[in-house]
Amino acid sequence: MDGRTARFDVAALHAALDAQRRSCGLAWKDVADESGVSASTLTRLSQGRQPDVNSLAALTAWLGISADDFMRSERAERFGAPAPLAQISSIIHRDPNLNPEGVVALEEMIKATYARLRIDRRDHRPPSYPVKR
Repeated sequence: MDGRTARFDVAALHAALDAQRRSCGLAWKDVADESGVSASTLTRLSQGRQPDVNSLAALTAWLGISADDFMRSERAERFGAPAPLAQISSIIHRDPNLNPEGVVALEEMIKATYARLRIDRRDHRPPSYPVKR
């Protein structure tokens, strides 16, 4: 990207919807009913198709997350945007469902996984790992 181009991350929106759905113990039909979008809209999202503006507004309102959080831009990631791990850490620390030990354990797991899977931005390749045999 040239820094001026942004794209909407449909997969991230669908993942957020799925995480919220699971945490509430809902079926996808319930998500459709509660959010006010059609079940077919949710199916299209699962296939990577972008929602229309009204559906996007309804779904992000249901999630309680700004649509801006699903925009991706190289420029934003390079200049001034908080690091993903900082954002995750902040969210984990605010979660009333986790005790202090759970917060620490979850942070350690996420940091280790992130370090293992992150892409080196200089060459856009994931780091190489020894193959277990």
